[in-house]
Amino acid sequence: MSTSPSLDSRLDSRPAGSTRNPRSARRAVATAALASFALLAACSGPPKNGAALPSSAFKLSAGTPKAQGELDSFTWAVYAEPPTLDYTVAFDYPQNTILSNVCESLMRWTPGLTTEPGLARKASNPDPTTWVYDLRPGVRFHDGRVMTADDVVFSLGRQRDPDNAAAWAQVFENVTAVTKTGPLQVTVKLKKPDSQFPQYMATAAGVVASKSGVQAAGRDYGTSGGLACTGPFELGAWNKGQSIELERFDGYWGTKAKSGKAVFRFITDPSARTNALLSGEADGGYLIPTESYAKLRDSGVGTLYFGEGLSTVNVNITDMKGPLGDVRVRRALSLALDRSGFVKAGLGGAGTVTNSLTTRAVWAGASEQTKKAALDALPPSAQDIEKATALIKEAGATGKSLTVATSSIGQDVSLLATAVQAAGSRIGLDIRLKTIAPNAFTALFTDPKAREGIDMFPLTYYDSIRDPLDLLTNFRTGAYQNFAGYSDRRYDGLVERATAVYDPVRRLEIEAELQKHAAEQLLWIPVAEWPTAVFLNKRITGAPTTISYMYYPWAADVGAAR
Repeated sequence: MSTSPSLDSRLDSRPAGSTRNPRSARRAVATAALASFALLAACSGPPKNGAALPSSAFKLSAGTPKAQGELDSFTWAVYAEPPTLDYTVAFDYPQNTILSNVCESLMRWTPGLTTEPGLARKASNPDPTTWVYDLRPGVRFHDGRVMTADDVVFSLGRQRDPDNAAAWAQVFENVTAVTKTGPLQVTVKLKKPDSQFPQYMATAAGVVASKSGVQAAGRDYGTSGGLACTGPFELGAWNKGQSIELERFDGYWGTKAKSGKAVFRFITDPSARTNALLSGEADGGYLIPTESYAKLRDSGVGTLYFGEGLSTVNVNITDMKGPLGDVRVRRALSLALDRSGFVKAGLGGAGTVTNSLTTRAVWAGASEQTKKAALDALPPSAQDIEKATALIKEAGATGKSLTVATSSIGQDVSLLATAVQAAGSRIGLDIRLKTIAPNAFTALFTDPKAREGIDMFPLTYYDSIRDPLDLLTNFRTGAYQNFAGYSDRRYDGLVERATAVYDPVRRLEIEAELQKHAAEQLLWIPVAEWPTAVFLNKRITGAPTTISYMYYPWAADVGAAR
């Protein structure tokens, strides 16, 4: 359910992740010129700060070595300052990278991307439309108050309140009531069975904050003062435009943090962020600029790790009223894309070409037969210019104009937009680039007016739960990120069926049908799977390599490397 425009320098993306949420036109003068540019990019690698990683250097790690001792503090580089740390609108990387260490949810995502009890010691499902959460006793908020069921009812209520415009409101669309059924027990009633709701209780959707603390902060909640949460760190100094400091919370109910302080520095420029990592100005960071992968790997000052990111890079189709309303045109663009060249140039060689909108990891619990149905019968990802050109002619789209948004926000955006333009020019389309300023790119996700005149834009989507439906529900009629207004009653029916099934094996069978439909219709054009990247210098260790850091209190695990 999360999205982002860029895993490098994105601003916002969640509704979305991205997200994630939150996102110079010219005519191609010659097919040969653009084709040559695409080939050059594919062969030469990223144009800034270093070459792409060789395929042998890219492998996923389960984690980083455990910390050997405590630290007074460590410094972490983040690419943007969060606009707020209010958990109801924490839907993108900067907010959640920090917030996950301060505020906790009813359930918890682990570094292995499984779910375990969080502030709820137990979750039970006595009937298909009821979830009961029994809370841990003695959990204290940062203001010293003890957590009760009243705080949970209040916190989930803020997500449901339409006046809050919560980014996670869609998670609660089937919820009819959240009630206190004991001093440490909360019961959630649903309109109908909802397999997704309990999974999202491990994300920011399930955060619990102190009722009195949030009410005391009023409209300033999330932007000044404390956050009235329960995590291993509490919010310290927020130096606007520069940094956020987190202080270890000594009253934490769980294992205390290994560092006394975590300092998050806002470094928006990718080169400056890389230099901070190389110089020791920052001890580590996620969302490493792709053009810096090789430079950091070979620097000798630390280690670059990759982990499961549950993320795919796609071309988001935003307008089906024009040429892209014909599936043959969408298929032609998909066939004309040089995915391998983009992975090398745009992702620094760290990625995998894909023809699947969903990552392979989300199908881990499926039977072999279901996996085959979901992944092996999809449209091809190999480039086929001849077939693509024929489809354009068949659709009567030769010479038609399309506009793709681009931005300097990150190479996954700028180089993918260029690759789409090059692909279109080779098959007879006139694809124009519209440059969007980095600080305005997020509006593509939140403001329909910002998407006017734009037919498509690069989209990196990360899953907030390990379930294919997190992404596939986006093509349901009226879904928040169904920007093109796609509607299919059978597809909607399959979404409803899958949502209602709690048994994951049976649910995945239905989701395989959804995957096949979305792939055949190319509702988004899938390009690549992208891992999480994290760099740690020789001073620190312990951070998870997976995208779990979005909701898991990862900074508490960071400590001395020796």
